[in-house]
Amino acid sequence: MASKNKTRIQDIVGLINSFCPTALAEEWDNVGLQVGDPTGEVSRIAVALDPVATTIDEAIAQKAELLVCHHPLIFKPLRQLTPSDETGKLVIRAIRDNLAIVSAHTNLDRADGGLNDWLAERLALQQTSPLETPDGLLFKLVVFVPTEHQESLAGALFDAGAGHIGTYDRCSFRTDGTGTFRPGEDSHPFIGESGKNESVAETRLETVVPKEKLGRVVAKMLKAHPYEEVAYDIFPLLNSRNDVGLGRIGRLSAPMTLGGFAESVKRTLGADHVRFVGASDRQVAKIAVCGGSGASLLSSAARQGADVLVTGDIKYHDARIAESLGVALIDAGHFATERIMIQAFAQQLRGMINAKGFEIEILPLLCEQDPFSVL
Repeated sequence: MASKNKTRIQDIVGLINSFCPTALAEEWDNVGLQVGDPTGEVSRIAVALDPVATTIDEAIAQKAELLVCHHPLIFKPLRQLTPSDETGKLVIRAIRDNLAIVSAHTNLDRADGGLNDWLAERLALQQTSPLETPDGLLFKLVVFVPTEHQESLAGALFDAGAGHIGTYDRCSFRTDGTGTFRPGEDSHPFIGESGKNESVAETRLETVVPKEKLGRVVAKMLKAHPYEEVAYDIFPLLNSRNDVGLGRIGRLSAPMTLGGFAESVKRTLGADHVRFVGASDRQVAKIAVCGGSGASLLSSAARQGADVLVTGDIKYHDARIAESLGVALIDAGHFATERIMIQAFAQQLRGMINAKGFEIEILPLLCEQDPFSVL
């Protein structure tokens, strides 16, 4: 059991969730703590791209208690846990040597300041924004409160993370009206008496809440509201958010030829090679990027006027589609476009941990190699 003066794995998971909330992950994804005891103590954290034998062995050799990876170790439910299965073997190895494993995958891809922002920064893109913003990440909260208590309740909601629209905060809409109710025999009403009809001047307070903060906002609302029973509604919104999403799109400081930009991408990301689709002398200035496998964002890149999409895992038919859309492609590989997260995420963790006053060492693991070789 962890002592009171030690940092626990769940404390680190909480910090990671504050930066790249699990609510941002794709439904098919598996993120968060995958192996280990959340109450276990941690004094050394290793960061890697993949939870493979090489990185798990290195983390154990470095005496880390926690390995933070981009790709999940467990993608699908396990039918058995034995060393005859590669995933099972790695899980058993981690448990045996007291190594917890956390994944930050598509939630890190979508996060504001996450992997795709790191990739855009590496490629010197300016004025960036998400390339594709998903629906279902925003809610409207409506709550009815005695008019004289509206400001204190609104303050609690805003402090918990509600009310942000773009670069504006503390946003709400309010309508005055009359609330009616009759307290029951076993109730303890803030206003009125049991068994008697009551009419109260109330305000309908509306605000927006991001999905990842909804639970906290509702909890703070219930605590701050004067009523014993709170009347409120939560509506899912189809509005997209401009702060999170897959990929990024931005501009170069000055146009370049596609060939020259492809060479810059190769050099900047340290890739063994890059492939590109399009005339090498074509001028490019508006650039879309997506770490890993981003061919699914090709249509979004075309709609937003991108000259080129930089990603990995481009297939033959993706290239043909790009030709028909008039968008160039640069395939720098899955590994090269995502391994930048090792150092960047280590730096992000270090900053959050130092801000909390935790005494924890962060170890970027640079022992991984691209599984593909090039002749």
